[in-house]
Amino acid sequence: MREFTARFATSEEIEHWDKHVTANPNGGNLLQSEAFAEVKQHFGWKPLHLVYETADYSSFNLVLEKSFPLLGKLWYLIKGPDVAGVEDIPGIIKANQEFVKRAKLGVFAIKIEPDIILEDDAKATIEATGVVKTPNLQPNDSTALLDISPEENQLLRNLHSRGRNAVRRAIREGVEVHPMEPTEENFRSMYALMTNTVEAKSQVRVREFDYYRRFWTNFMDRGQGRLLFVFENGVPSVGAFVINYGRKGTYKDGGSLQKRGQYGDSHLVQWTAINEVKELGCTEYDFCGTPPADRLKDTSHPFHGLGLFKTSFSKTVTDFVGCYDQIISPLKYKLWTVAGERIARQLYTRRTGKQFY
Repeated sequence: MREFTARFATSEEIEHWDKHVTANPNGGNLLQSEAFAEVKQHFGWKPLHLVYETADYSSFNLVLEKSFPLLGKLWYLIKGPDVAGVEDIPGIIKANQEFVKRAKLGVFAIKIEPDIILEDDAKATIEATGVVKTPNLQPNDSTALLDISPEENQLLRNLHSRGRNAVRRAIREGVEVHPMEPTEENFRSMYALMTNTVEAKSQVRVREFDYYRRFWTNFMDRGQGRLLFVFENGVPSVGAFVINYGRKGTYKDGGSLQKRGQYGDSHLVQWTAINEVKELGCTEYDFCGTPPADRLKDTSHPFHGLGLFKTSFSKTVTDFVGCYDQIISPLKYKLWTVAGERIARQLYTRRTGKQFY
């Protein structure tokens, strides 16, 4: 087992945060970015910048912190830790325990969420550390991933036949994809398309408009986000917000009118985005959320409709291990699980109208 130490990042490291995160073993994650940290500090979380160090590498990870009366602090290591392999998780768990105790940080539990592929051996290695499996929080804990490193013609041939045929037909019929500026009008149009699609094809709750406006603005201001529209009869009919962060492109948000006349328009938006982020150095594209691999045909799953579209590009679904809680204070954690979390979520949502996590 590799031995790790944990510490908070220096001011210089925080100033160049994205450079460090994208140099992590797995290339980082957009939910560990500077742009995302700035969003979450306006929505009930305190961002912290945590560095794990071992002889072979350093890993820079965003931590989201909330404080609760009597219990202390909960850490959410969102999409982290970013490690070279599951065999490094025990060392990270030990480093967390030692750091919290040494620095007297008052943390009662740490929620981890590493992007490690779900396999029996990986699950066994993680659970042997004593962490507790909890419900997954991020939509892309199961997702469709596409290798976009091949040249364009080969990449098109590599798509699932449904997606490839839709892209080719849209091109033949003259569908046009337009890059859009980060304006209030465009953001509101995008939000309307999103809510329209979620209501028709999903059962998940869409966050409030102000959250998305800040999110989209932050990434676009840093050159890490792009907003793409297709128009029909003069109005936006398909929209997508796509992020380039490190070597990964991500289809973060999307939506469309349910009654449209242009075949393949939503597929052409994705094809355009894929080629744009590829030009920026991305080698992988994350369609950001499908049902788990064993529930793709389950029509009751909240992502069933979205999963059908996303798997028309990539033929397989990747499941990650998801969320686990590392218990620092057993008594306080028991109070949290018995009633604390439920009460905290209810009070926060009632007070703010916003999602807890």
